[in-house]
Amino acid sequence: MDKWLVIDLEATTDEGGWPVEDMEIVEIGASLVDRDGHELDHFQRSVRPQRRPCLTNFCRELTHIAQADIDSAAPLPKVWSQFEHWLSSHRSRLAGWASWGDYDRQQLEQEWLRHGLSSSLAAKPHLNLKQRFADTRQLKRAVGLKTALQLAGLSFQGQQHRALGDARNTARLLPLAVPPDA
Repeated sequence: MDKWLVIDLEATTDEGGWPVEDMEIVEIGASLVDRDGHELDHFQRSVRPQRRPCLTNFCRELTHIAQADIDSAAPLPKVWSQFEHWLSSHRSRLAGWASWGDYDRQQLEQEWLRHGLSSSLAAKPHLNLKQRFADTRQLKRAVGLKTALQLAGLSFQGQQHRALGDARNTARLLPLAVPPDA
């Protein structure tokens, strides 16, 4: 078990934020990495939300996701099936999965329940890298991804608030937060 899956989600929202139960996934990004944070494979898909299919101006500006990309995307049950198929060849060596903070885990668990989906991730441990990084660095409070990268002497690569870019940047911090024997 020497691989970690780092997941990031983009979801519907508006200025001021929405409660998790009102949000829907609009993009999934996942980076499969080794313990050193080096990417071995990745997955990225847009997702068409069902309850609020039109993105707010705030959401489009934050994520740089075009409404046309959402309009042509498949709904979550189909995208999740594609994700599980992609993950199937890696599952046996997967130590666990991680995200920057606990939001992504909560959103996924809510969506699995809402859509009646099962996931092989449910049986794997989830690591909140945001909290683990703060604990490892003995920070008074957890910090955002860009700040954590700066504290680690790294700069953000790619576009912020895009699922795969955020997942890849989070994965770069994995070796600083996960001991080699974990």
